[in-house]
This record gives sequence, structure tokens and C-alpha cells, in this order.
Amino acid sequence: MSDSRIDLADILGTQESACLEFKRAPKRDGRRGDALGSAVCAMANDLGGHGGGDILIGVDDNGCPVDGVDLSDRALLQLTELRDDGRILDRPSLTVERGLFLGKPVIRIRVTACATPPVRCEGVVWVRPGPTTRRASREDERVLTERRRSLDTPFDSRPLPCAGLDDLDLEVFRQAYLPSMVAPEVIDENGRPVELQLSSLHLMTPDRVPTVLGLLTIGLDPGVRIPGAYVQFVRYQGTDLDAPIADEQEVRQNLVGLSARLEPLLRSNLRTRLVGEGFRDIPRPDYPLEAIRELCMNALMHRNYETSNAPTRIVWFDDRVEITNPGGPFGQVRSDNFDRVTDYRNPSLAAAMKGLGYVNRFGRGIGRVERALENNGNPRAEFQIDDSSWVVVIRRAS
Repeated sequence: MSDSRIDLADILGTQESACLEFKRAPKRDGRRGDALGSAVCAMANDLGGHGGGDILIGVDDNGCPVDGVDLSDRALLQLTELRDDGRILDRPSLTVERGLFLGKPVIRIRVTACATPPVRCEGVVWVRPGPTTRRASREDERVLTERRRSLDTPFDSRPLPCAGLDDLDLEVFRQAYLPSMVAPEVIDENGRPVELQLSSLHLMTPDRVPTVLGLLTIGLDPGVRIPGAYVQFVRYQGTDLDAPIADEQEVRQNLVGLSARLEPLLRSNLRTRLVGEGFRDIPRPDYPLEAIRELCMNALMHRNYETSNAPTRIVWFDDRVEITNPGGPFGQVRSDNFDRVTDYRNPSLAAAMKGLGYVNRFGRGIGRVERALENNGNPRAEFQIDDSSWVVVIRRAS
């Protein structure tokens, strides 16, 4: 937190610049073109290399503070949602706090430069080359992509020198991935070659080398280049590992294909019974599909692809389902706070899964799972966490 006695005008200046923007009020209506979201996106892209930037709420375009700014805790929490609502990808790092500007109260949004640009708001790359925010040009995107190469990026953004363009399914990219990640009007108007499009979306380097993210999301067979990048499904006819195996499959596809195949596989193993509610019999599955699906998607998003060759495993017994994932708690996440704190081992993969619709909101997965289990009459999920793996157990509804 900044010292509330310090006037922000003394440290930030009184005129808009590439790293300072003024807003009279936080106009957010959720539609494409949200000015505040675009400003945060531009600051995160940090075209000028300033380390990020500041947005002051409660200051007009001439640098004069205005009256009537909502400084309540609720207003600050709503602004903080910009970080987690999934419209800005990769997920921005920002802080929201009260401050003084020319002696008047304002809200300061401090945005940190992203380590994996370009960042998009509703599928559009925004930059701030001077005191105005605008859409990025092709050259702007090239600069941002080159900058990403020079940084120590997470594993999912690193190139795989052993891979080439022929390892990627370009049809999946054009038909499924690109329309999900980039605004339709941008696709229609830019006419950029596929290599530049792949590079802009972190799927390939400017040198035409696919990244880990590229292989995981649109690779023809990710497991060929990234051992362990597949899902192992086993269905037992019993309650322990000695029971007969009813079904065993390895799902070796990119993220788009895997999600399409995984849902019918999970659905086919659900058993439904009739439960009396009042004068009606209501069909109820032994597990809520949305809970299993959420756990599987979270496992794929958070697993350790860098140092483990073990697959993500879904083991289905008669009385429970166990989902095992390589990789222990990451970053600020610990075994005692994982249900409240979120961090990302694979930030670009998380952004891709949000854009593709496999994750609804960041940091909300466990809560969604618990609500689905409770509504279906299942016990709470059980988490077994150590330094190298996660195991989630959900038990059949009684």
C-alpha cells in the first residue's frame, strides 16, 4: 500500500502519458470496447517499457480531480475484479487502492507489466504509445512478441526446438482456437500470415518454433514432444486397485480435441437413480458432471509439464473418483490455503483455457466444485496434497 499522505501528483505527474491515464469514473458495462479494461490491457503490455502504469479514477482529461468518486470498499473490490473476470488475458497483475491527487481523494489502479505479452482485452491487443490508448498495429505486436522472448518466461511459453510447424494442427487453430481468442473484427481486418498469428498468441516464436503452449493446445500429438501430456482413464469394477478393470483409455490429443473426447467419456460412466422429492421422482447422477469436468480441467491447467512424465489420471471406482495430477502447490499456493489463494504454474495455458471456455473464472474452480457436489447430495471433495502431486477424491452420492 502507498503512503496515503503522499500526493500522487508529486510522483506520477499531472499530465497523461504512456504510463499514466486519467478516468473520471470506472465505466464498465461488460461489452466489447470497455475503456477501463482496454487501459489495463495497454498498461500490462507496456509498449514503452516503463514497467507498467497507473490509472487514476476521479481525474478528468485535463488532470483536474473531480468530486463524487465512490471510494467504498465495494467499489474497490469491483475494480479488483478486472484481474480475475477473464476478459483480460493473460491475467494482469494489478493493485487497487485509495490515494490523493492534488489534495482530492481518488482511486489508483497500479498495473504491472506482463512477462508474457501481448495481453488482450476481449480478444484485442491494446497499447499506449503516448497519452492515448489504441489498438496495437502489426509492428506493435512484433515488438511485444520479441520482448517476450527476452524474458525468463514460464515453461508453457518456452519454445520446443525439437518441434516444427508440422507438429501443429492448423485446421484446429483456424476453426476453434483463433476465433475463441481474438475478436472477430480483428481477424477480418488484419490479414496476417498464420505464422504471425501463432506467434502473437504465444503458440510459436517469431523464428517459427512452436512453444509448449502451442503443442498442448493445437498440437497433433502433444505427448510426442511433451511426455506425460495426456490423460489416463481407468474404470474399476470395485473399490480398490485389485478389482477388475472395466475400461482403460489414454486420451492423447491437444486441448481442443481432449475436451471434446473427455466429456462423453465421463458422461458414459455416470449412473443415474431416481430420488423422490415431494410427489415427483427426480433423476440424480451419482456424481455431478460439472464437478468432475471442472476438476479435470483444473488438473490439466495446473499440472507440472516441465519435470514430470506422469499423465493426469482419472481413476473411477464404484464408490469414488480420484483425479491425480503431477505437480504440488505452486507460487503463493500452499496446502493450507489452496482453496483461497490462486497462482499459476502455466499462466498462458490458463489464459488459453479461459478463452476457449474450459474455465469460467479464475480462482473459482474449487468453489464451483463444492457447490455442485452439495447440490447433488455428494460429500465434500477430499484433497491430498504433497510437494509433487495433487489428488482430489469425490465420493458417490448416497
